[in-house]
Amino acid sequence: MTGSLRARIRAGDLLVGSFIKTPSPHVVEIMGLAGLDFAVIDQEHAPIELGHLDMLSLAGRAVGLPLLSRRWGAGTDWIAPLLDLGLTGVMVPHVLDRAATEAVCDAVRFARNKRGLSPSPRAGNYGGMSIADYRAASDETSVVMVQIEDASALEHLDDIAACEDVDLLFIGPADLSQSMGVGFPSAELDAAIERVIAAGKRAGVAIGLFVGAAGQIPAWHAKGVTLFVCGSDQALLRKSATELIAVAKAGA
Repeated sequence: MTGSLRARIRAGDLLVGSFIKTPSPHVVEIMGLAGLDFAVIDQEHAPIELGHLDMLSLAGRAVGLPLLSRRWGAGTDWIAPLLDLGLTGVMVPHVLDRAATEAVCDAVRFARNKRGLSPSPRAGNYGGMSIADYRAASDETSVVMVQIEDASALEHLDDIAACEDVDLLFIGPADLSQSMGVGFPSAELDAAIERVIAAGKRAGVAIGLFVGAAGQIPAWHAKGVTLFVCGSDQALLRKSATELIAVAKAGA
């Protein structure tokens, strides 16, 4: 494994990670030692605060596990503090159009001249990096993932993908199916996912997808998806514990 997560995304490497819903640095450490390519801290659906993220970031950096975060809300003021803590990037839910995409990129890329600048946090080695070096390093490695999970966003895919500072379109199939009013899974949902994949191919932008199980990865990878978030720390723990008790008490 070589290069930053952003470089690997743009190179089209097959990348597999998971959501983290438990605010414990030990969980991050274990995920990193297990060999995941990245993990996404799920502030949108779990009780994880900024102080928790400080410790999770330390754990991720200790084991070389790139961490992103996603959280609720239409604003973007939450993004820069997480990058300051040393997170690798952000996954932003419910991005509907080009204007929302541009706002996310404004919050991440220093070169767009709208993100607040100080090399004093962890990401700038606590002032050990010059401003020029910090700006360059951050812009080169910070990852922007925008989530396509609304029916209306399907009508703006080319505009969204055309933003040069976006690294990946990430499909949230559960919310997308709900927004479309179709089943999860369903043929209609699969067709919508393939529309996103096609838009990414036209723009040369990587595509990511949430899957519930690793067995779903090969088929979607063959269609052009290169990054997968598979389940979560809680789902992995629950599955393992459920299998443990089923095997242990089989025939009892």
